[in-house]
Amino acid sequence: MNGFGHAATSAAALGLAGLGYAAGIERRRWTLRHATVPVLAEGATPVRILHLSDLHMTPEQHSKQRWVAALADLQPDLVVNTGDNLAHPHAVPTVLRALGPLLALPGVFVFGSNDYFAPRPKNPARYLARRRRLVRGRPLPWQDLRAAMREHGWTDLTHTRHTVAVAGRTIAAAGVDDPHLQLDRYDKIAGRPEATADLRLGLTHSPEPRVLDAFAADGYDLVLAGHTHGGQLRIPGYGAVVTNCGLDTARARGTSRWGAHTWLHVSAGLGTSPYAPVRFACPPEASLLTLVPRSGGLPDPARPGSRAVADVG
Repeated sequence: MNGFGHAATSAAALGLAGLGYAAGIERRRWTLRHATVPVLAEGATPVRILHLSDLHMTPEQHSKQRWVAALADLQPDLVVNTGDNLAHPHAVPTVLRALGPLLALPGVFVFGSNDYFAPRPKNPARYLARRRRLVRGRPLPWQDLRAAMREHGWTDLTHTRHTVAVAGRTIAAAGVDDPHLQLDRYDKIAGRPEATADLRLGLTHSPEPRVLDAFAADGYDLVLAGHTHGGQLRIPGYGAVVTNCGLDTARARGTSRWGAHTWLHVSAGLGTSPYAPVRFACPPEASLLTLVPRSGGLPDPARPGSRAVADVG
């Protein structure tokens, strides 16, 4: 075998090894990301938010269910779920099993495209195209999931504004339906939120700039989103190649500024489509955000801490 043949064989072996790692190890390397966000008034005590997104749950994903349920031990002040919980028509009981202990805590949520419609097989190269035709699978039982979340006391923020009492603080919260499906109707929640609230919080599944601009213009302190999967396949030293939305790749995951006043946090999420079950340099994650006074200094949003826990059962 000549040198070219050896090089081709080595490249193929490395590619297979990388694919095996991405599909067999990293996509189940559950990670808790920590970030500090300065959005509260001077002198306020910290508020801790657990941000969950993009579970893409299927019934057999037992290790993910166990890991998510154990997050209740963190005792956050508020749980925020930004959608894409489902990836299977029989996954509602599975999602509720994972969220079970967290449902006893204050929570708010909006849904994403894969709460409404099941994923379908597609060419992964489609994600590299700037313009993509939406492909919807069969409807999923999102109404059952919403009813269960609401029954446990969580607030559905889809096109609504609510005041939520959390740990003695008042949070003015609002959300939109999924912009990825063009379901967002920001006009239904437009206007400045309650000025006396301790925090003004916006929710969206897909972090489309048009939605982020609207929240920022209305004076929201913090907007939480998911959808991007952090790029899902990241290049070490470079980052995300795509976001699957209009957001720039530098913000595919983590915390950043959006304008002069608003902070944005994008979760890389905890799952993948069953038809693309790989992650590389982008482990599945939940985020624990500690909100502190604005006068406390600005953290470096590019360097949030994280802790990975592998559970391959």
